[in-house]
Amino acid sequence: MNAPILQLHNISYSYHSLDGEIPALTDISFSVRQGEFLAVVGPSGCGKSTLLSIIARLLTPEGGTIAFRNPDGSLNYPKTGYMLQHDHLLEWRTILGNVTLGLEINRQKTPERIAFAEKLLEDYDLYKFKDKHPGELSGGMRQRAALIRTLVMNPDILLLDEPFSALDYQTRLAVSGDIGNIIRTTGKTAILITHDLSEAISLADRIIILTGRPATVKKEVAVTLTKTDDSLLAARSAPEFQHYFNLLWKELSHEKP
Repeated sequence: MNAPILQLHNISYSYHSLDGEIPALTDISFSVRQGEFLAVVGPSGCGKSTLLSIIARLLTPEGGTIAFRNPDGSLNYPKTGYMLQHDHLLEWRTILGNVTLGLEINRQKTPERIAFAEKLLEDYDLYKFKDKHPGELSGGMRQRAALIRTLVMNPDILLLDEPFSALDYQTRLAVSGDIGNIIRTTGKTAILITHDLSEAISLADRIIILTGRPATVKKEVAVTLTKTDDSLLAARSAPEFQHYFNLLWKELSHEKP
């Protein structure tokens, strides 16, 4: 089993306003292994996105620590890619211009990195659209472009904050399966925030269940599905799927937002 790349110890966080303090997270502890696909589920408003923002260092926890150990044994903070609910593609830039935006901002837009971006576009059926603009693409294609924009920076950890929630149901199924396969093929470590229990079971190796606010870890569920292939349909058709769904539903049904 791969060693943890990320370990959270007793993470706590509160929001402060003139009206007082609103605790969001309390004593959150779990680890993520190198190459693992982890899903986090919990009641609406329990602090899932706040947790992701803390891992991304966009917020500083009020209590607890986050420890990292990179595959090479170093303790440097790993490079993190953050994929949000909406693709946020810039309409005036081409698809290639969008996926290389991070390279441009970080002054890493070398011929080699551009070639890598073009290879990703080719691998995931977007190369022929590289000179198109976002408005000319479907919602699913835009999300794939957003993921490639994240992958081209070669992050160590991918943070996915409900990246499929803006899509219609049929497109969501197709795109979540595509992106799940892309992440597994590239061997990336990923943390997915989702309200969709079926999505969590289909994509994740392990699921963290959070309580209502202030959230803490209620349960961890390792997912093992007997699948005929790597498709999302095969995952949802697995004999164990309903067991996991019932388990998650039972745990969450007792929690209040």
